[in-house]
Amino acid sequence: MDTAPPDDTRSRILRAALERFAEQGYQRTSLREIADRLRLTKAAILYHFPTKEHLVLDLVEPMLTDLEGLLVEAGRHAPERARWVLVEGWIDTMLRHSRSLGMLFHDINMLSHGPTFQRLMRIAMRANELVAGPNASRRDQVRAVQAIAMCSDPVVFFDDVPDEVLRADMLDGPRRLFADGPPARTGGAPAATDGPPAPADGAPRSRAGAAVEVRVEATGAGDGGRSATRPGPGPGGGRRRSGRPPAMSPAQVATARRMYADGAHSADEIAAHLGVSRATVYRHLAAG
Repeated sequence: MDTAPPDDTRSRILRAALERFAEQGYQRTSLREIADRLRLTKAAILYHFPTKEHLVLDLVEPMLTDLEGLLVEAGRHAPERARWVLVEGWIDTMLRHSRSLGMLFHDINMLSHGPTFQRLMRIAMRANELVAGPNASRRDQVRAVQAIAMCSDPVVFFDDVPDEVLRADMLDGPRRLFADGPPARTGGAPAATDGPPAPADGAPRSRAGAAVEVRVEATGAGDGGRSATRPGPGPGGGRRRSGRPPAMSPAQVATARRMYADGAHSADEIAAHLGVSRATVYRHLAAG
């Protein structure tokens, strides 16, 4: 049975901070804004978190802990199986912590290259080793790095796609990259299958009706997993609602890029202005 996230002050602060960082970025969010959203004083925020960086560290901790546990689990298997335990588990972890991932994606410098940043780099290096396998050539190592990127970036750029569909699409990349798939399972859930094929003209797949529900973990510091059924919008209201178009016209793209270049508008503000999803805005900005 699902349990509601804790409603103590510390957990409320973490949830509000995660929403604001995801909506408008770490640098543009002040402790005063977080306090005002919760109707608290800034002093109340500082009592729990002496600096804004302390907030970030608490928010990314559940994701890092899950990734470290995944490395241990994958390392228990033979090399070929370890690769796919790692790849599938990495995708599942990124989906579960999608908003923390998005927060880091937009501004990795928020970790200030301190201990947490170094910890994240160690996790990535070990993951690359497990995917590449023993005695890996340089090309094998390059493919391993590519595979890990395939297992995270789409979560940010396609946050309006249901989890089970996106998971299948994301697994397709590493399978093609390694020209194979995970070894046959001896039990448990079946391997993910391909999602609906993309249109022949290469246009983005329609994602109407993929409203999102984001739940913060019981600790108040994570994402709590994105719902596969998507019954409603996330707590920050920034996720895509059904009915928004999956692509933008050339005029909208030009407007989005101009607003982004001005530096005065967040991705959410641009998306709201144009009537599209935040993920659609990111895709077109990245394409430029």
